[in-house]
Amino acid sequence: MIKISPSVLASDFSALGAESARMEKCGADYLHLDVMDGRFVPNITFGAPVIKSIRSKTDLIFDVHLMIDEPLKYIEDFKKAGADIITFHAESSSPVGETVNKILACGCKAGISIKPNTAAEVVFPYLDKLSMVLVMTVEPGFGGQSFMPETMEKIKTLRREIERRGLDTDIQVDGGINEKTVETAASAGANVFVAGSAVFGAEDASTAIETLRRLAQNAMN
Repeated sequence: MIKISPSVLASDFSALGAESARMEKCGADYLHLDVMDGRFVPNITFGAPVIKSIRSKTDLIFDVHLMIDEPLKYIEDFKKAGADIITFHAESSSPVGETVNKILACGCKAGISIKPNTAAEVVFPYLDKLSMVLVMTVEPGFGGQSFMPETMEKIKTLRREIERRGLDTDIQVDGGINEKTVETAASAGANVFVAGSAVFGAEDASTAIETLRRLAQNAMN
């Protein structure tokens, strides 16, 4: 199933609540919330208090992407803030298996993200417990980067393994997703698309979301 998850990194930060509500009205499936700590990635965004402050503004699924060094320490905080899906990086310093189990114990869906230079196979030991794998198609830390087509091989590898095991795990892509690249990613096997400026920067966000969904669906057929 195709899902569109607009990234608030590209939104008007002075009106996060209104922007979140707008994405729901425009037909988004998720709201992608990038948490950066200035250590794991060279940028800082926001933490659990900001997410909590907008939780009441929308019923969208909060797709929280932790680009932080020690995610295990903060899982409960993000659950309390309203996260529905918590995705953390395999490259972080927290034990991967323990972090996955903590997310599930808190009642959230668990996801693992991998950077462009990380092999898809590092996720395989945990696939049976995951709702989603996030493949970064840019180096994490900043919005507006160019899509890296070489990451598509990892998506193909993941899709083959997911199908071999008979799982329904989503594959999410984040980085440089627009009307051109969404087809490439969908053809490789991705089905959840994080889009920042392609949605928030569009004249009509509803049309932008529907176009991305249609292009992805057509590419998968």
